Amino acid sequence: MRLKKTYSSREVAALTGLTARQLQWWDVHRLVLSAVAPRRTAAGGFTERRYSPVDLLELAVLADLRRRGFSAGKIRRLIETLRERFGVRLFEATSGGGEVTLLTDGREIYARTRAGEFFNLLRAPAQPLLEIGEETVLRELNGRMRGRRKRVAAKPRATGRSDSAD
Repeated sequence: MRLKKTYSSREVAALTGLTARQLQWWDVHRLVLSAVAPRRTAAGGFTERRYSPVDLLELAVLADLRRRGFSAGKIRRLIETLRERFGVRLFEATSGGGEVTLLTDGREIYARTRAGEFFNLLRAPAQPLLEIGEETVLRELNGRMRGRRKRVAAKPRATGRSDSAD
């Protein structure tokens, strides 16, 4: 995929699987702000939101979390904790090689610092965890693009019978 300077809401929706309504809601509630906010036009309408490549990658991670059942509240807590506790954006924690790496077991979101500390970001982000056992159930979060699946119309089934009256 070739990166562009900005992406429209429609492009972001196609690349991440999010709906335009979700993007609008997240922008209005300041969960993820678009790089270029909509403005009122002289004709009374609004210009389209535009997202940067970094916004697009963050939205791909958030879309993945939503598909896994994480609520908007937990996502907000994750974003705020990364910013306030670790001083990083979601992009920096999911692009690899940063100060913080994000992991999930499907129920919780964890951060591993470059120094090896381990934190549960949704329950006690200030309290390092003691690791016991293997991390085989943890999966690293990343910004892989995954668009919406198009619905395919069902094909009529062949019944093997003739519809003509004999």
